[in-house]
Amino acid sequence: MGTLELLSANLLSPMVLAFALGALATLLKSDLKLPEGLYTSLTIYLLFAIGLKGGVALSESSVVELWKPALATLVLGIATALTSYTVARRIFKLTRVDAAAMAAHYGSVSAVTFIAAIAFAESQKVQVEGFLPALVAILEIPAILLALVMASKKQAGSYGALVRELLTGKTILLLLGGLLIGLVSGKQGVSQVQPLFGDLFRGALTIFLLEMGLVAAQRFQDLKKHALLLCLFGTLMPVLNGTIGVLAGLAAGMSPGGAGVLGAMASSASYIAAPAVIRVSLPEANPSLYLTAPLAVTFPFNLAFGIPLFHLMALGIKPA
Repeated sequence: MGTLELLSANLLSPMVLAFALGALATLLKSDLKLPEGLYTSLTIYLLFAIGLKGGVALSESSVVELWKPALATLVLGIATALTSYTVARRIFKLTRVDAAAMAAHYGSVSAVTFIAAIAFAESQKVQVEGFLPALVAILEIPAILLALVMASKKQAGSYGALVRELLTGKTILLLLGGLLIGLVSGKQGVSQVQPLFGDLFRGALTIFLLEMGLVAAQRFQDLKKHALLLCLFGTLMPVLNGTIGVLAGLAAGMSPGGAGVLGAMASSASYIAAPAVIRVSLPEANPSLYLTAPLAVTFPFNLAFGIPLFHLMALGIKPA
């Protein structure tokens, strides 16, 4: 499939169109609103489902395959955080604290972007590694810790508590918990819940992205305050970080499909774990920057263009 056909297929997919519908509903001031608690319920379902699928795939692959991608992902989290901080500080002239806040978000990972990238790979019938959910956990934490170091706001002894908090947060707990259950149960065991966690997955993701469209459009007002900065940073950083992610994946011996997903992960920006930490640890950081860029610019950009872009990039530069 050519580039234009791939982009068109992605843009016209039910998931991307559902996001656009949600954003449009907010902009039109519609009374469309999903039931309270549905966002949380769908988040739990999607994270656990993708962990479960990853565990089944991991049970059928060699654990020896994991160490190089795991190491590459750890380095990737540090590299993207440093790159994001440098660009925010040197090029966009943000304060040290605001640059660190942006680095925490753009060096970390969006679990929803990861799930969308997995769904895209499946729709293109591209094989990806089963251990990818484990890489989400590895990628989420280093950038947040490094950003706090760069902002010089945490004492050394407080990092242990922060790491524990991040590891016990719902994103990591559900992904790794699902991964472990899928690994232990195997394909035969998980087949018992296939109708719920397999057949319904894309439908649930579509409804979730409708809600994400409603939420993302609420941040569009903040674009007026720093429009040029947010639009440039929110689109250029994903391309830069995503390219680094694709190269890191291929260098670690991952398949083109897996490297494409890792690129999408590196290009994404956290809007669950990172905002929670930054809000408490760096209260003076500007939320109209570190919340609006990831949610109102980067997430839609990746959903529409970034995911297929990194897929094509990985296929185009795969080793002969």
